Amino acid sequence: MIFPHLDAETRRALEGFLRLIDRTFPLPRRRAGSLPRDIAELSRLFTGARGERTVTYLGKPAFLSAYLRYFLPWNLYRLCRLLPGLVLPLEDGDAVTDLGSGPLSLALALWISRPDLRGLRLEFRCIDHTATVMRAGKKLFEALAGGDCPWILRLERNSLGGRAGKAPIVWKGPSAEEKQPAGKDARRQEKPARLVTAVNVFTELGQNIPAADGGGLKRFAEKSFKTLTSYLADTGYLLAVEPGNPQGGAFIAGLRGALIESGGSVLAPCPHAQPCPFPGGKAPRRERRTEGRGKGKWCHFAFSTEEAPAALRTLSSRAGLPKERAALSFLFAGLGGQEGPEPEALTGGLRLRVISDAFPLPAAGGAPAARDARFGRYCCSEQGMALLTGKRSALEKAESGALFKAACTGARDPKTGAVIAEI
Repeated sequence: MIFPHLDAETRRALEGFLRLIDRTFPLPRRRAGSLPRDIAELSRLFTGARGERTVTYLGKPAFLSAYLRYFLPWNLYRLCRLLPGLVLPLEDGDAVTDLGSGPLSLALALWISRPDLRGLRLEFRCIDHTATVMRAGKKLFEALAGGDCPWILRLERNSLGGRAGKAPIVWKGPSAEEKQPAGKDARRQEKPARLVTAVNVFTELGQNIPAADGGGLKRFAEKSFKTLTSYLADTGYLLAVEPGNPQGGAFIAGLRGALIESGGSVLAPCPHAQPCPFPGGKAPRRERRTEGRGKGKWCHFAFSTEEAPAALRTLSSRAGLPKERAALSFLFAGLGGQEGPEPEALTGGLRLRVISDAFPLPAAGGAPAARDARFGRYCCSEQGMALLTGKRSALEKAESGALFKAACTGARDPKTGAVIAEI
């Protein structure tokens, strides 16, 4: 299943990681008191005041400290809920290219949540335009994994899709003392990556494209898909993770469309390869009625933060940013016609991926539903948007992203056009 609950080892590791940050980057006493304010200000720059944020904002000590102590741990929590549920096809000697690496969130989350990968010789090619934040992440990774880690981290200060060799390449691992080629030769001599990842990258790059601008987002997603695949082997895999907001969901839907047009395979979370019923933006009225595409609905998954470190939740409250739920949108895909392993394979009936929370359905005649009445949840299916109905107790127990098999009733929801299915 996607988004499994954290196991005890991962929870301990995330709690210990907060202490590791304090040991690795001690916070001066004069700055400790302003940390909540710095977090709140950085959050403002991430949301309503994006235009005020400079390209190298994480090069500022106050913002870097706020990012490492708040945004990085929350990103790790989201990734640690996602990564254990994906069948990652990595083998000894494979390379992973991580675009927009920041403080190496992807590598850190993999080490924390996927102990099955720790013994492999993996090369991580981390690319970001801010060297300061990558070096901070490398320092944290070394403190976390220890000196005998078989993973190699290569840091490259560059823009996405840019020409290699803008800055010296920094190595961590067995090849630390070797001379490595720079410039175009570096890209020619390295083998293509088995896995290319991008976490919280593209919606930031396309921040000026409104979620309702379907055409602009589609063109941006197609361009981004070409960037991702330029680093990838012909039979490689890609993982894109974006915030679970309307813009993030709309971008992921566009990226998925570009993937399918290229002949690639959607491995997760989609239970089908048909047009996305949750593309975000504003669908034409005709499509909303006949194809089950509701206005503004986007694909995203949300889960409780109860398993996140208590100290992180406390810091969030102090910064005025209490977080009861974490959300994300993502796409895991293969380029070589791969068929993803289906640990959740279901036969017969309509396969449904739960997207929304449970909500009460109106009783006959439009009267409010009684407490023990029927509930519904919107789901993704090959027939478009589906409304899964059933008893409240059954629907509320289902996790976000759960996969169901259900029988269609033959009716459609008059509000959204969604096909109605019975749990």
